[in-house]
Amino acid sequence: MAQLPDIPDESALARLFHQERVQQEAVWFSLPGGQTLFSAGDRSEQLYFVRAGRLGAFRREQGHEIQFLGVIRPGEPAGEMSLIADAPHSADVVALRDSEIIAVPRDVFFEACEADTAVMIELAKLMMLRSRQAVTRGGVGEPSVFGFVSLGQSGVLRPLVERLAREIVKLGYDVTTIGAEAQTAPTEWFSDVERTHDFVLYVAEVGDGGWRQVVARQVDRLFRVGRGDRTPPKAETLVDVPSPLQAQMLVDLILLHPADTHRPSGSEDWADIAKPARLFHVRRDHEGDLQRIARVVTGQSVGLVLSGGGARAYAHVGAVRALRERGVPIDFVGGVSMGAVIAAGVAMGWDDAELETRIREAFVDTSPLADIAFPLLAMTHGLKVNERLAHHFGETQIADLWLPFFCLSSNLTTGAYQMHRRGLLRRALRASISLPGILPPATDDQNVLVDGAVMKNFPADVMRMSQLGPIVGVDVTSGRSITADDVARPASVWRWIWSGQWRNGPPIVSLLMRAATVSTSRDLTAARDATDVLVMPDTSKVEIRDFSAYAPAVAEGYRATIEALDKLDRPVQALRRRTSLAEQQAQKARPHAAR
Repeated sequence: MAQLPDIPDESALARLFHQERVQQEAVWFSLPGGQTLFSAGDRSEQLYFVRAGRLGAFRREQGHEIQFLGVIRPGEPAGEMSLIADAPHSADVVALRDSEIIAVPRDVFFEACEADTAVMIELAKLMMLRSRQAVTRGGVGEPSVFGFVSLGQSGVLRPLVERLAREIVKLGYDVTTIGAEAQTAPTEWFSDVERTHDFVLYVAEVGDGGWRQVVARQVDRLFRVGRGDRTPPKAETLVDVPSPLQAQMLVDLILLHPADTHRPSGSEDWADIAKPARLFHVRRDHEGDLQRIARVVTGQSVGLVLSGGGARAYAHVGAVRALRERGVPIDFVGGVSMGAVIAAGVAMGWDDAELETRIREAFVDTSPLADIAFPLLAMTHGLKVNERLAHHFGETQIADLWLPFFCLSSNLTTGAYQMHRRGLLRRALRASISLPGILPPATDDQNVLVDGAVMKNFPADVMRMSQLGPIVGVDVTSGRSITADDVARPASVWRWIWSGQWRNGPPIVSLLMRAATVSTSRDLTAARDATDVLVMPDTSKVEIRDFSAYAPAVAEGYRATIEALDKLDRPVQALRRRTSLAEQQAQKARPHAAR
């Protein structure tokens, strides 16, 4: 066979390919963008090396979204852990763009390792690094090449992307913006540019023809950009290009709006066309919106996750106040049950005063559980909750929220949690807070939906699937739970009614609410491991059904969040900051300088 091409590296792994038997037995082939190299569960028979292009590793769990694990770049191996452990592959590996792969059979690889022990040592170091990344969620293998392609008549994109590049530079990185002038550049030129910059931003205008095709197949992640203040183009007239990233949920949508836009509208129609993994809104000349996209690109966006917990979830209001007071940006929000309601308020753009006013009106001033019903389906009719959600959230669609938002409900029909990232916001919230036995369940076609806390009360691990940046998680379920006193029968039913305590519901409500918000240790561990800043307010003194106990819960949420932030040695958004190429070079130079 023809001599194998060199792996672009000076490492021991690269020297492997100079051995005679490897030259004879290894196979060099092309893998088109979007094609799968191997799937989870496949038997490992060979070790793969990327010579050119890029691969992406993904994990798919039934009923859950695709989880993007990272990028495999030229000179790096794929499938090494499975090969050495003689175990099936644990993830799917897919070509993010047209790639060149070299495959070394198992027995040839191990023979080569015996001839050069440095190969196995280097591979062991790499496996340890990747394993540590899986545990600590470090920055190895994160995307660094992004494309921006106009969707419809979005206007000229280059100035916007160049402004974004300047925001990325402010974060300490070297970035370059490239347009159609590079259309005829050779493959090696792209590789050199991507290797010598922290981030590369390719931009394709609506009339760029073939360059749009190049961008759609040359990036780690693709942003389609449209005009959110205009009606989206019809599918048959849409000027767009297919991307192999679409099937891997690595294509996002940015909608541009005039600077004075109060709230986006019509975004659901755009999402129907683009089918994005994530949707972002950017107001022209709004520095904060572009800074958010810069954080998203560099892995410094902050996700906020709020657990369920009945009245104890008021602590989330204090947590949000503390984060804003300390200047912590909130770029993604998600929650469950009452945590979802407060997260939705943040995504709506409510400031601290408006958030407090609306939560007080909806839940504190009068109990939302006071419309007691003959319990055919639940203890209450749920009409008050419906009215209050309608009053405060109206006809807002999730796609029209300023921040990417999700909430969860529990689908009793399928037996899995249900993600709400599209559709009418108040309907999603109604499903997420439908505590079984207390509120009537929600329905979605033939599916019966109840409180998300039943199956996943603290979805920080779900947030991790949506974004690579730091996650702040606020879990209000860690304090003392209900005791026998909380569910004791009232000494006098008439005195209980006369005192007005009936408005909180009978003691069985506490029992049902607590039962619905108990997480398994496995789910709780996974969720807490996914957080970078874990806030656990002590809400044990707040009775879970006492919706009048607003002030003490808010105060505890604020206190616990400030305490958690004070323990950090750097800003939240920098907790997962990847090291720039310049910083890497400086670190390598230090030992030489010391000598």
